[in-house]
Amino acid sequence: MTEDLNFLNINLQAISKTNLKLYSQIKNLIKSSSNQYSFIQSRTGETVPVIGTQALHSTVDPKREAQRLISSQTGLERQSLSGFLIILGLGGGFIPEAALELTNSLVTVIDFNLAGIMELFSSKDYSHLLKNDRFTILADPSSEEIKSFLTENYKPALYGGIKTIPLLTRIGYEKALFDSVIKKIQEALDIITGDYSVQSHFGKRWFSNIIRQLVNSKNLIINLNDLSNKKEYAIIAAGPSLDIQIKTIAEMKKKGVFIISTDTAFPVLAHNDIKPNLIVSIDCQHISYYHFIGFKPDNIPLILDIASPPALSKLSLTPIFFASGHPLAGYIAQNLNLTLLDTSGANVTYACLSLAEYLGAERITIFGADFSYVNSQSYARGAYIYPYFYKRQNRFSTVEAQFSKFLYRSPFVNTGLNGNNKYFETSSLRFYRKKFEEKISMMQAEVEFAQGMGAVVSGNREQGIGNREQGIGNREQRIGNREQITKADVMEFIKNYRNDILSLPCAGVKENYLKKLNNKQMQVFITLLPFAAFIRKQNPNMEIKEIIEEIKHRSISEIEKIIN
Repeated sequence: MTEDLNFLNINLQAISKTNLKLYSQIKNLIKSSSNQYSFIQSRTGETVPVIGTQALHSTVDPKREAQRLISSQTGLERQSLSGFLIILGLGGGFIPEAALELTNSLVTVIDFNLAGIMELFSSKDYSHLLKNDRFTILADPSSEEIKSFLTENYKPALYGGIKTIPLLTRIGYEKALFDSVIKKIQEALDIITGDYSVQSHFGKRWFSNIIRQLVNSKNLIINLNDLSNKKEYAIIAAGPSLDIQIKTIAEMKKKGVFIISTDTAFPVLAHNDIKPNLIVSIDCQHISYYHFIGFKPDNIPLILDIASPPALSKLSLTPIFFASGHPLAGYIAQNLNLTLLDTSGANVTYACLSLAEYLGAERITIFGADFSYVNSQSYARGAYIYPYFYKRQNRFSTVEAQFSKFLYRSPFVNTGLNGNNKYFETSSLRFYRKKFEEKISMMQAEVEFAQGMGAVVSGNREQGIGNREQGIGNREQRIGNREQITKADVMEFIKNYRNDILSLPCAGVKENYLKKLNNKQMQVFITLLPFAAFIRKQNPNMEIKEIIEEIKHRSISEIEKIIN
């Protein structure tokens, strides 16, 4: 019993420095008893936990068994030593020990039954494992705690792949419980990998665009109170339903309703002689330029994500920038007081809704937001896609073939009927619609969808939740009195940012790099992760140390190239 308490005290002392929650939970259990495990000695003298009648590890050489498992599961001979490993079941700790020894990975153990974990901690010394800054144990976690932990800590740009390794005997003892863990891990990975896929594609372009916009923009900040003091707004998307809604929009314009157009819908409105009050664009790709060929916005305020292509800002006499969800954009908003808008819906119509909310809208009508393809039509007539495809047609690629390829580039997940019109959904379009509906449910404004032909067909107003008077009454406080940021302010910020990147510490071989960073360094490093994702995609087997040095070098080079 004395030896048990000695082991437990050693382990509690180690965990008190890394996991106060688990420390407190086990301290409260010390006087209780549990009989989940019994223990035997292996031939090599190691303590091996037994659950029921089954040993959790080899009774001959559990350390060697764990090393073989890690080598086979992680494919050490074929890929990078870096990674993110999740081990289901703590057992005698041999598997996470082998992972920390043989790889440079971050290692997380998930296990249940606090009394059982206390038994394990009473059986042997785990302190060398618990003190390792690359090791984390999640004990009795809820589903949301698992999901939250992964979204906060698993950075694919740094660690590359993720691997789940089960301690088979342990999970077999509570299979349903661990099955739910695996399901929750997959849900978290679906979110993380979706974000990573976008970052790895656009990471470099985002970074370059943002720095160029900062350096080249003449009017980075204006007083947004000047944009509108209206209470009623119309948001114009470019779905096929817009074709039958144009007359209603024209009538609302005559009545003084404030019109916010997506960049995609702008040429459709222009074809119909409707001049919106604002145009919003969030795409970082140069194809956004095609929305304005033949119809320059001129004196219409063009509201741009700071990561938009610099060429777009030259199209309008009054370009106005905002910060979106990119971490560098958020960092700029924090340091230069740039307006921060919610773009988590991942499409420009959602950004328009956020802008209307920001401006204090009390009533909003949504046009052209089908979130689906209607009658095999992707956009309303007059949208950029029509002249774009006509210009590129030839004998081998007809207009019809290009439209068909565009329409069927993603598999359909659902079809439906709205009157005589048939609409098709994809997983992306459904995601956009769900996010849009979630946004509406949290707004104070009354939001109404104009009668359409696609997946969104309601003509009934959806009342947002919350206290309307409280939400609208704080408009002045939310918007604030934003002063113009001078060129000198911008250049000072960029030079300080460059120096902050340069001063980021180098990474060691076997360490948790993020735990080396202080708060300021962490803020700066996070702004580089999308660019790092781009680099990781090009070099999937790079070690963390190499990724960090490469991202520091390339981001500083990009900044110096632009400011010089």
